[in-house]
Amino acid sequence: MSEKFVFSIPDHLDWKCHLLQWFDNQYLYFSFFQNNGISYPHDGFPNVIFAANQFLDLAEADRFYGKNELVGIVSYDYKNKVEKLRSNNSVPVDCPESLFFIPEIKIEIGKNNFTVFHPEGKRIGGEILESIQLILSNPTVKVNPLTTRQDYFSAIKAIQNHIEEGDMYELNFCLAFTFESQNWNPIIGYKDLMEKSPMPFSSLFKAKEKYLIGASPERFLKKEGNQLIAQPIKGTIKRGKDSVEDEILKNQLLHSEKERAENLMIVDLMRNDLSKISETGSVEVEELFGVYTFAKVHQMISTVSSTIKNEVGLKEIFHATFPMGSMTGAPKIKCMELIEGYENFQRGWFSGTLGHIQANGDFDFNVVIRSIIFDQNEGKGYFAVGSAITYDADAGYEYEECLLKASAIIEVLEGI
Repeated sequence: MSEKFVFSIPDHLDWKCHLLQWFDNQYLYFSFFQNNGISYPHDGFPNVIFAANQFLDLAEADRFYGKNELVGIVSYDYKNKVEKLRSNNSVPVDCPESLFFIPEIKIEIGKNNFTVFHPEGKRIGGEILESIQLILSNPTVKVNPLTTRQDYFSAIKAIQNHIEEGDMYELNFCLAFTFESQNWNPIIGYKDLMEKSPMPFSSLFKAKEKYLIGASPERFLKKEGNQLIAQPIKGTIKRGKDSVEDEILKNQLLHSEKERAENLMIVDLMRNDLSKISETGSVEVEELFGVYTFAKVHQMISTVSSTIKNEVGLKEIFHATFPMGSMTGAPKIKCMELIEGYENFQRGWFSGTLGHIQANGDFDFNVVIRSIIFDQNEGKGYFAVGSAITYDADAGYEYEECLLKASAIIEVLEGI
């Protein structure tokens, strides 16, 4: 992919949709990464798309780590390869446990141009520009919650009993929603979600008939040189009606003892995970309890960094750190056992991770949240949201927080 060809971006509102539609027609696997111009500590994703027609699993990808560019997604249920765990709940969409590919083509998207990295880039760029056509709208669909409010409250009470008995300190409990439609287009769905909820780790990922439509605000893990960076999110509050209310709510989140306690527990867990693959004494907290603003919510984000040991492979990195603590709770293994018992769906790609690995071994992976998973052949999709349950968590407040996190996706699907 050393040859590159630069093209001016056409003055067309739905240009990115056309670009994605072209890739959808040409390739079995692609991933579009997008930061939406949102500033973020250590930056968000670059604006780039990769594609290929061959795939690898994580074990196979490990052989190419540090030698080739790679793009990959790892399902939450990969946990069963990391620990002695299982996933027996119902499957809304059957997602590959891990799927990587070596890009055959790359397109970088600038402000006024796009660059095609491919030996036939001149022809490809021309094809993309000639393929621009009218983009239609998606049909509205009915969203079905898999858990009632009453069942949610019962589960929270049971989880808090486990905390009282000393089984764990904090557990990330999630609710799933499903929908069905034979005519729903994931590319239009992605465009609509970006209009509602642009995020720094947004993504559209395709694996044959399965799609991830992602508006993630959270980084799982980034590697730059010998530095590792983890940025767990714990702590959420709604946006205000105006700038004055926004500041009041941000201040409320910053000084919430409950939210700070949740965040700190996961920061400690991430420090422990990073220490397994880092130089002794190199793990440090760069920022604790940072409050950042997005389209629908304010979030509390902390940044943990370390110096990675030499010669640590991709599989070893994942086995030390995955799944991310923000989506399990602490301690991690006990929480994952209890999650399997109290949730009523298999998470699949939700609360897994998607990212890009450079040829030199540097990488950036997000946390798959605020995202839709859709099987185009089956016409079935799902999404999930969750929150951290602690001993003093209020079930009503946590339920409303889940609905807040789900609001952009529900609006996109139901055409609100």
